[in-house]
Amino acid sequence: MKIKSAFKKLMVGLVFAGLATTAAADLEKIKQRGELKVGVYLDNFPFSDKDMGIDIDIAKAIAAKLGLKAGILPFPAGENLNDDLRNMVWKGHYLGYGPADILMHVPVDKELMARNDKVEIFAPYYRDSLRIAINKKSVGQWSGLDGLLGKSVGVEKVSLGAWVLMSEESGKYRDTAKIFESVPTMLEQFKAGKLDAIVTFKSQAEAAVMGNNDFEIVPASFQRGPRQGTPVGVSVKRDNLDLARAVQLAMNELVAEGVIKSIFEKHNVAPVSP
Repeated sequence: MKIKSAFKKLMVGLVFAGLATTAAADLEKIKQRGELKVGVYLDNFPFSDKDMGIDIDIAKAIAAKLGLKAGILPFPAGENLNDDLRNMVWKGHYLGYGPADILMHVPVDKELMARNDKVEIFAPYYRDSLRIAINKKSVGQWSGLDGLLGKSVGVEKVSLGAWVLMSEESGKYRDTAKIFESVPTMLEQFKAGKLDAIVTFKSQAEAAVMGNNDFEIVPASFQRGPRQGTPVGVSVKRDNLDLARAVQLAMNELVAEGVIKSIFEKHNVAPVSP
C-alpha cells in the first residue's frame, strides 16, 4: 500500500510539473513572438467598437506591462459564452480564427466557470448593471417606471434591456419599446432627441450622455432585472498558469497606479469596483 501511495504521489507531482513546464513554455513563446493576442468582442460599445474602447485600452496596458505589443482580435459573439470561450480561449474557431492568448470582458461568474473547466476566469476590472436614461425635456422629473408609459423607449434587439422592459408587469410597457439592431444606432437616436428614454447598460448610457444636462441616468427598477450586475474580467486557457499569473500581476499594478480608472474616465464611464 505504501508503494502504491508513493507512486500515486509521484505521478501527481509529475502531472503538475508537466503543467507548469507547459505553461512556462507557452508564456515564453508569447514573449518570443513579442505580441499578446487579445480577443475582444465586435460591436461592444464602449468596450470594443471600431478598433477603440475600454477593453482595447486595457489590453494594450496589460501587454505593455508584460513588455509586449497587443494584437487585437475582434470577433463576433457566439450563441452563448461557452462558444466564445471555446472559440477564443482554449480551442479556436473552425473557420480559422483564434484562439487568443487572453479574452477580455468575460463574466466572472461561478456557474460559467463550472461549465468551462478548460479556462481560467479572473482579474475582474468592472461591474456593469442595467440603467434607464431619460430625456428630461420629454419625460420630465423621474418618478418611476410609469413615467415611460406613452413614451418611445429604445432597447437593443435580443438584450437584457429589451427582455426586462417588455416582460415587466405582464407586458405593460411593451408598446413603448423601439427595437434597434445595434447600441450605437440607438444611442445616436436618443442623443438626437428622437427617443424619450433607453434601457441599456450603465457603461453604454454614461459613455453616450454623461455630463449632458438634457439627460438623466436612473436606476432600472424592473422586477426581473438583476440588481447587482455582473463583474467582468479576463480569461486564459486553464493550463497556461504563468500567463494567468503575469496578467493578474499586471492588472493589480494597473489598478494601483490608477491606469484602469483613467481608461474608464477617458471613455466617459465612471469606474465601478467589481
